[in-house]
Amino acid sequence: MQNDFSRRQMLESASAGFGMLGLASALQTAGASNLLGATAASTRIEGITNGIAPKAKRVIFLFMNGGPSHVDTFDNKPALIKHNGEKPEKTHLNRGGNWMGSPFKFSKHGESGVEMSELLPNLAKCADDMCVLRSMHTDVPNHEPGLLIMHSGHQQPTRPSLGSWVTYGLGSENQNLPSFVSLCPGNPVVGPFLWSNGFLPGEFQGVKVNTKQLKVEQLIRNLKHPNMTREQQRMQLDLLKKLNEKHLQLRQQDSQLESQIRAMELAFQMQKEAHVAFDVSREPEKVREMYGKSTFGQSCLLARRLAEHGVRFTQVYYVDSGKQPWDTHSDNNARQKTLCADSDRASAALITDLKRRGMLEETLVIWGGEFGRTPYAQKNKKPGRDHHNTGFSMFMAGGGIKGGTMYGNTDEFGMHAVENRVHVHDLHATILHLLGVDHTKLTYRYSGRDFRLTDVHGNVVKDIIS
Repeated sequence: MQNDFSRRQMLESASAGFGMLGLASALQTAGASNLLGATAASTRIEGITNGIAPKAKRVIFLFMNGGPSHVDTFDNKPALIKHNGEKPEKTHLNRGGNWMGSPFKFSKHGESGVEMSELLPNLAKCADDMCVLRSMHTDVPNHEPGLLIMHSGHQQPTRPSLGSWVTYGLGSENQNLPSFVSLCPGNPVVGPFLWSNGFLPGEFQGVKVNTKQLKVEQLIRNLKHPNMTREQQRMQLDLLKKLNEKHLQLRQQDSQLESQIRAMELAFQMQKEAHVAFDVSREPEKVREMYGKSTFGQSCLLARRLAEHGVRFTQVYYVDSGKQPWDTHSDNNARQKTLCADSDRASAALITDLKRRGMLEETLVIWGGEFGRTPYAQKNKKPGRDHHNTGFSMFMAGGGIKGGTMYGNTDEFGMHAVENRVHVHDLHATILHLLGVDHTKLTYRYSGRDFRLTDVHGNVVKDIIS
């Protein structure tokens, strides 16, 4: 009589099934790796550095979903004030509105004189740590393709995201936590494609954490097994791993199975550290208050904690129940006040906190959306600004960036990037460079050809690197 259990029999007879792993809810489907992410290899891919010395170890990307208005935040345009209400020259980019100057005053800040609007008083104190890119441009003015380009360099939802490429190339700093985490209090437009591994192995999928509820047991459900000790879970996981590996021997090219094995191992390892790393309640009240008690504010604080615990790439989304809060088609001026107040406080707190802890030099902070807003008004009872892709602003701080810098310019009305233009591909190339990666060498062979994040494009913006 044969005593060997099959893999299926093992799962059926185990007293807790997948629950023995502690993160049962994340492993309920055959595509478990796509829900959970993974440890990622601890070593970087050979040959991708090409002699580049890394200046940053990790990235925190603060994403303003919907597209913030550059002419109300970082790009001062006196010509808009002068010609406010006048009809611009008719172009395919102008859908009929008149020039709309910003009602917010701009001034220079810090020893470097970085210019920004009165809506950003806290970031103004960080001016000497920031590099404002005022000449960003991208390919399309629509949310879905714009989001995909900013996250993956491609308009279609078929490519790996920036965070997946980074963790594929550089691996993880902490085998007990995911290397790529997306903190998002809902599902933005396009949703999971923004942290997708695409055609990369499943272990490089980003782990999406819903930050609507910040209690650690709600952020990461089923973190602790209700009945089994850690030793008992270890024994069952080891047995399951052996069965999976035996199964894998017959399916050498089954990347999903390999990823699922790694995902289950990560689920177990996360029990060691996740309950600490994800628990913002452990922070002093003074620190929590500094970030602001909003969802975005506390998510920024959580991002700092994850950085401390070795998470390589963290995305923090400013999202409101799946909507795009920065999509100010109407009542732009009033909405900018509310949006900037929240984002300004939290973003500045993150930079300040990282700097105070000696982490800013090795942490690259990025702030921006998928595009900007039009310098002209969109016709509404309460005028707003439409989507705008040919010139907008973002900023970077820390991680080898030359602080106190304003790089590039748009024309006098803020319509088009005209000086030192920076495409999204250039931004991605620069991010990888700061992490010690040559963007032309970070490739993955799929469907008969080599792919990379920047495809056949991208130039490192060397003038902003310290």
